[in-house]
Amino acid sequence: MLNSLTTKKNIRTFSISPENFSGEKGKGGMATEGTASRAARELGQGWKVNPYIIVKGGQTYVLADVKGQGAIKHIWLTDSSAAGRLLVLRIFFDGQKRPAVEAPLSDFFADASYEDFRQLTSAAMCINPRRGLNCYFEMPYFRSFRIEVENLAEAECGIFYQIDCEEKELPPDTLYFHAQFRRSNPTAYMQPHVILDNIKGRGHYVGTYMYWGAKSNDWWGEGEIKFYIDGDKEFPTICGTGTEDYFCGAYSFAVDGKYVEYSTPYAGMPKITRSNNFFNSQLYFSLYRWHITDPIYFEEDLKITMQALGWRSEERYLPLQDDISSVAYWYSDNLEDEYPPFPSRNDLELIRTYG
Repeated sequence: MLNSLTTKKNIRTFSISPENFSGEKGKGGMATEGTASRAARELGQGWKVNPYIIVKGGQTYVLADVKGQGAIKHIWLTDSSAAGRLLVLRIFFDGQKRPAVEAPLSDFFADASYEDFRQLTSAAMCINPRRGLNCYFEMPYFRSFRIEVENLAEAECGIFYQIDCEEKELPPDTLYFHAQFRRSNPTAYMQPHVILDNIKGRGHYVGTYMYWGAKSNDWWGEGEIKFYIDGDKEFPTICGTGTEDYFCGAYSFAVDGKYVEYSTPYAGMPKITRSNNFFNSQLYFSLYRWHITDPIYFEEDLKITMQALGWRSEERYLPLQDDISSVAYWYSDNLEDEYPPFPSRNDLELIRTYG
């Protein structure tokens, strides 16, 4: 990447934020009234008058609505209340009616439950102290893009954000970015969790975020991930060997009888929520796997599933009924895929029982 900094480019850089909602040249920091008017009352215009927005309970707020051609290069965001799954992120490209990106804001940034901080350091997403959410997936658009956040909570929420963009000419074969959330709570008996299904067109799959709630004692990650590519029916083209293997770990993520959290450029388990009692039930695991150096290419369609599988007596597999959420990330030439109905507020809620 560093060698790309040595050549001239026909690109205009701009950013969308509460201090410049349009991203127009020379229009930043002009607010005379805003969310920090009181703090800036002795200093006036240009002194951090409107650094964040307030989204009321039940409100959908448009963070950015941009016309032109280019790409989103980076999104930074933090909220005032750790609302997490009660904030829903949606991104629309080129006037589409259905969003290309639809996920709880926390899950999209690879941390479904961020009330307790862990550093996440990866090529695609970073979570920095204390709640700095960062996405580095490039998101091209030919005519426009719109980003919305819906607040499903009753209470209002403050949101600080900056969306860094490039205005530039795109090659005609440029693909659109997509992200889709799904949850199985519980996973149906002897049925896999569906990460992605009914995806049409040509493109490549670039990542998975998964939040896994183990509902029983003992090891929960024997299940295989399966990629059904271009017409595969009963059997997939790509079949993994175990959950921890897919996330580039091994042997139950265990060292000296305890789970070990890890965060690397392309894969990680940066957080085990609340407790680290090895093999105890009611633990939640935050996992990511970015297919940046090894995309999964498809020419017609794509389906992805993950099994929930543990152990029973006499070294026999046990189908589990765990709480599994996922966000799938991919690029394709199709903006007409239909996503399943988005879960209700109650169906998004994380309810844990600790014994």
